[in-house]
Amino acid sequence: MAAKSKNFRGTSYHSTDEKARITVPARFREVLKDGEVDGVMVSRMDGALVAYPFDEWQVIENRIMTKSKRNAKLRQFRRFFVGGAQECMCDKQGRILVPKDLRDYAGIGAKEEIALVGAVSHFEIWDKNKYDAAYEDFEEVLNSGELDDEIEDMGL
Repeated sequence: MAAKSKNFRGTSYHSTDEKARITVPARFREVLKDGEVDGVMVSRMDGALVAYPFDEWQVIENRIMTKSKRNAKLRQFRRFFVGGAQECMCDKQGRILVPKDLRDYAGIGAKEEIALVGAVSHFEIWDKNKYDAAYEDFEEVLNSGELDDEIEDMGL
């Protein structure tokens, strides 16, 4: 039997329901259940939403506070990222209701296709069309060789 992962991996495609609730994939919920609370902190980044377990979010907030004390640009980032964050709890069906302002930022409405993308310590929530476009753009970067040295440095 494989060990249970404590990381968010893989991509799942779903549709939001009529109330714009987002179903969190079962494998992501398993990672969340390792924490004390079944929910996430959701914020905005790169035209999508990012969802962190509460314990990971606390670490990020502490890092941001430390790094932003003397840097005006990082204080602006703190306002955008931390100031826009909302706590979203999973219901019994494994759904979260992300506040409208965050959904609007990501272009996610009711009955829309979305992509939930694992990113190790967190997962991202994308409008599917925006995700597909970003994926195509990245494939061009990857094929250009622009990241070859960095990828090799990671041992890949």
